[in-house]
Amino acid sequence: MSLTEISRNKAFDGQLVKYKHSSDELQCDMNFNVFLPKEAVNGHQVPGIYFLSGLTCTEDNFIQKSGALAEAAKHGVALIAPDTSPRGVSIEGDSDSWDFGTGAGFYIDATEPKWAKNYRMYSYIVKELPSLVHNQLPVDEDRISIMGHSMGGHGALTIFLKNPTKFKTVSAFSPIANPINCPWGQKAFSNYLGSDESTWKQYDTLELIKSHLNEKVDVLVDVGTADGFLENQLKVNTLQETVTALGRGSEFNIRFQEGYDHSYFFISTFIADHINHHVKSLKA
Repeated sequence: MSLTEISRNKAFDGQLVKYKHSSDELQCDMNFNVFLPKEAVNGHQVPGIYFLSGLTCTEDNFIQKSGALAEAAKHGVALIAPDTSPRGVSIEGDSDSWDFGTGAGFYIDATEPKWAKNYRMYSYIVKELPSLVHNQLPVDEDRISIMGHSMGGHGALTIFLKNPTKFKTVSAFSPIANPINCPWGQKAFSNYLGSDESTWKQYDTLELIKSHLNEKVDVLVDVGTADGFLENQLKVNTLQETVTALGRGSEFNIRFQEGYDHSYFFISTFIADHINHHVKSLKA
């Protein structure tokens, strides 16, 4: 598979490049953005951080709104920002609501026949996209981390816990921490995975923590106390209670940021902390 360059912009002495490629996993064309710091532009292999965006987002939201490029350039790390779902696959009902289907792939591999052919965002993020990035771009596959926001925070945490040797570290802004027990997750999982709720647990952060007790992690989570989704959808309080009960509180730095909401204003305020969190391990 080859990458087709769509656009290129100089930023902070590096290059922001948008690529398109044909995805075997998703059976459609997909776009993603990569910020390559000046070290990579000059031909050196650099560490990379994948960012998974939330509901309704594309590959552009994080790149344009987070202020992350300046921080990535300062530390000489690449940023890889994929899309959030297959595009243009024309499945009946995939555009009927903002929280399911287009823009809402939930970073799982669907098993229900209607969705199973195209909605394979877990395998796309874990297998196909890294194969493209690390084979064709100067990003070191042995030095990568993952982070995300909201639905993407759920994706980052679950993908990290299921692949502890692939990614060095993980962080999340306002993650959907317990999707099997919130309306967003229940809607997505019941449609993508079917009615057998036991199959949902493989994509739930709380359930994965309980089943991965022997693997030490270093996790940073930020959520705003004024986030309108905090209680009903995100369940970060439940995440904190769970890791504390399991005696793993020291591995999870969960910060409730007073007065902040769910927006990119919140993300841009704390993005430097998150990139620093990853850089500690990526450059160790």
